[in-house]
Amino acid sequence: MKWVRKWNCILQSKWMFMLPSLLGTLVFVALPFMEVLRRSFFEAGRGFLGFFNYRTIWENEAYRLAAKNTCRFVGVCIPLLLFISLLLSLALYNSRWMNLIKSAFLMPLAVPTAVVVFVWKIIFLKEGLINNALSAFSVKPIDWLGGEAAFYVLVISYIWKNLGYTMVLWLAGMAGISKEMLEAAKVDGSNLWQSIRYMVLPSLKPVFYTITILSFLNSFKVFREAYLVAGAYPPKSMYLLQHLFNNWFVNLELGKISAAGVEISMVFVVVTLLLQHLWNKTE
Repeated sequence: MKWVRKWNCILQSKWMFMLPSLLGTLVFVALPFMEVLRRSFFEAGRGFLGFFNYRTIWENEAYRLAAKNTCRFVGVCIPLLLFISLLLSLALYNSRWMNLIKSAFLMPLAVPTAVVVFVWKIIFLKEGLINNALSAFSVKPIDWLGGEAAFYVLVISYIWKNLGYTMVLWLAGMAGISKEMLEAAKVDGSNLWQSIRYMVLPSLKPVFYTITILSFLNSFKVFREAYLVAGAYPPKSMYLLQHLFNNWFVNLELGKISAAGVEISMVFVVVTLLLQHLWNKTE
């Protein structure tokens, strides 16, 4: 009977509940990443090359341009997305129209990417709606999709698509704030700004960390829009790491892709740990 009780304890332990997830992570994440790491030191037909692939990608002008644009894109998009979504969420908080408006903001996630790109082209092409409107005021047409302005079109696309989802996360965090606490503060003479600053925002710190990480990861998922708008070789301002990876994959330059993938994974880890450290420091 001892072995039966011992087996029951094992089955009821937390590790048994975690085992399917751990196995899935091992098979579909850890092992493939180890293969990518191995490939980053090798080249087909040439064997072990050490750090040759890493040195090669940093000597590649296209890689430096793509990395620069990607960092710029993340640095512009994430603060804008967090700020705008938080302001709109605060405006909707406790509104009777919250569910209806929240559903409307989630619509971009349901719209196929090809349709979104078609709409962007109608709006931003040289002969599009914006330039037609500008021409009415004798303003010179702007090449929105062919020059420096293409970067800001991509920023608008990212914010438009992720705004509703981010607002839902903010509102979910606000739903956990005690209404009795806010009412007590109001009775004590606290105005709206004081309630937001000293009660609502501090209560949203855990949600802020989660939203920042998810927004950072989602910022690397804008390739489809940029690719459908401008193809594999877009304007320099819109040329991101995803374009470079796509072109390397077409040419089967797996060593370069693996080396760049390992570097980006390290960036993800560093950013996540840094945000975790800052979040713990502010608690």
